[in-house]
Amino acid sequence: MAGYIFRRLLLIFPTLIGIITLNFFIVQLAPGGPVDQTIARLTSQDVSVSTRIGATSSAPAIDVSAQSHYAGAQGLDPALIAAIEKQYGFDRPLHERYFKMLRDYFTLDFGNSYYEARPVIDLILERLPVSISLGLWSMLLIYLTSIPLGVVKAIRDGTSFDAWTSALIFVGYSIPSFLFAVILLVLFAGGAYIDWFPLKGLTSRNFDELSLGGQIADYLWHLALPVISIAIGGFATLTMLTKNSFLDEVSKHYVMTARAKGLSEFRVFYGHVFRNAMLIVIAGFPAALVGVLFTSTLLIEVIFSLHGLGLLGFEATLTRDYPIVFGTIFCFTLLSLVLTLIGDVTYTLVDPRINFEARET
Repeated sequence: MAGYIFRRLLLIFPTLIGIITLNFFIVQLAPGGPVDQTIARLTSQDVSVSTRIGATSSAPAIDVSAQSHYAGAQGLDPALIAAIEKQYGFDRPLHERYFKMLRDYFTLDFGNSYYEARPVIDLILERLPVSISLGLWSMLLIYLTSIPLGVVKAIRDGTSFDAWTSALIFVGYSIPSFLFAVILLVLFAGGAYIDWFPLKGLTSRNFDELSLGGQIADYLWHLALPVISIAIGGFATLTMLTKNSFLDEVSKHYVMTARAKGLSEFRVFYGHVFRNAMLIVIAGFPAALVGVLFTSTLLIEVIFSLHGLGLLGFEATLTRDYPIVFGTIFCFTLLSLVLTLIGDVTYTLVDPRINFEARET
């Protein structure tokens, strides 16, 4: 197993390079970059605003009639354009920017944000706990609800309870998490009906003045709607996985043997079947957490104004803040690869019959 883990760790680096390279060239070559956005702001404001960027430039004066490849730059001093390019690092060729980024990223130097004047790594470390907490609390809610429900559905397979619960969880599965979040806001956050939960944010304004118990209650109060919104789509998959895993185990010979020995159904289910059926469910937790972090938290953070990595990356994309865009992509990719590896290791720990090294030979 150690050899398999070592090989997977080595594969993380080329995978990161490939993903970062692809995103770099897609984003860098797309129109509407930070230089274009700065030019757009300058041309829509008073001319004196341009002195904030161009006043300290020592570039020689160039004929203002010279053409620029930036949209909307007509009439601006080319020296000012050159100063803007230098400010954002676009005075260097594309390949130089690319190799500098790779060199910096593998020392975890993501540079500074274009607009917040702070190191990107500080912004990521500040926002990462929010995204992680959303994912963990959502997965905890999904597992605590889906596993008992899946077990009961397996025991009562084919009954009206099984049919009705299947219909309900698949209705929830068919509703996108962001749409469900909007519904919850309208119903329970003062949108039109009941004002039970806060509209946005992770804590109240007086959070620092509350006692420890009050801070915990306030934190959970703010998390309630976002976590439910994220979890609603995960109930169906895990519930049906638990049910089918139980039904598969029930049909095996050791269950018939246990029943033949006179063991009660409770002892058969919870003493033998439960342990074996839960292996695949428990081992899938890291992979399920990756799915939640990548598919659900982004829009939920935007809707509830939760300052996590998803919202940070979304805002950076709108403003073309490339250091933040690439930094969040790097962190999400690295987190995904590590959690996927943890998931594979978990499979082998809970079920020794799984041997990834044997599959590779």
